[in-house]
Amino acid sequence: MQPIISIRNVSKTYKGGFTALKSVDLEINRGEIFALLGPNGAGKTTLISIICGIVNPSGGEIIADGHNILTEQRLARKKIGLVPQELHTDAFERVIDTVRFSRGLFGFPRDEAKIEEILRKLSLWEKRNEKIMALSGGMKRRVMIAKALAHEPKILFLDEPSAGVDVELRRDMWEMVRALRESGVTIILTTHYIEEAEEMADRVGVISKGELVLVDEKNSLMKKLGKKQLTLDLQTPLAAIPAGLGDYALELADEGRKLIYSFDTQADDTGIAMLLRRLNEQGVDFKDLNTEQSSLEDIFVSLVSARP
Repeated sequence: MQPIISIRNVSKTYKGGFTALKSVDLEINRGEIFALLGPNGAGKTTLISIICGIVNPSGGEIIADGHNILTEQRLARKKIGLVPQELHTDAFERVIDTVRFSRGLFGFPRDEAKIEEILRKLSLWEKRNEKIMALSGGMKRRVMIAKALAHEPKILFLDEPSAGVDVELRRDMWEMVRALRESGVTIILTTHYIEEAEEMADRVGVISKGELVLVDEKNSLMKKLGKKQLTLDLQTPLAAIPAGLGDYALELADEGRKLIYSFDTQADDTGIAMLLRRLNEQGVDFKDLNTEQSSLEDIFVSLVSARP
């Protein structure tokens, strides 16, 4: 399948000498939800701004749905909707008017049926005649999405879509994003909420200090880099791990009341059965046990902290 966005060797160095992006290569598939993760200052917003034609790259090439963003900027930009992190809109304007204006801005003819469809999808139809200043933060965020969708883009960028939104509205937004994907829109989101990427994304890219550290399918990433831990609640606290268990990846926690064993979920033999036999031989008894797998957040932190 031909990617809907192809990014080749894109870099950005500002006049002061700061390098925000270093030779980024990335392909985004048509119809997927792609999450770009990274700490503040990693280069997420810079990359989005370049793709959307807001910032010029220092080098490289970007093709958006068949159009070069530098040589065919207007055609490329018509394919893209952007919901920025900051809420920028005219507070005194009515909801329906600001969405109409955004559609006209890209040269699309007035289409009241399409505007109504977008506002209804976003639960904004009942608010269509209200001034934006009267809306809650969550509703203002929905208006920004409506504006971005007004010209029927094939690609939608969401820059920190859940910033300042409460948990309930965040989950509503996730459902809305999934529905957009089902309608054929490719979604690229940047987020600080690892839960958001873990819940929604098909693939995840991790960016740190202007470099794309890793790109992979979310499930594959968790299988390859995720670890499982077996936690044993001991009958009697241990002061130290017995010498006879030194060849296992064990650590004590909770003042010696818990023994934690880390193992590779992809290994043919996790070693758990042998460990339990060895514990019995060493006279170490336990009253309960449970396993848990690394979250995407654990993986993200380990990847970013490993960078020099």
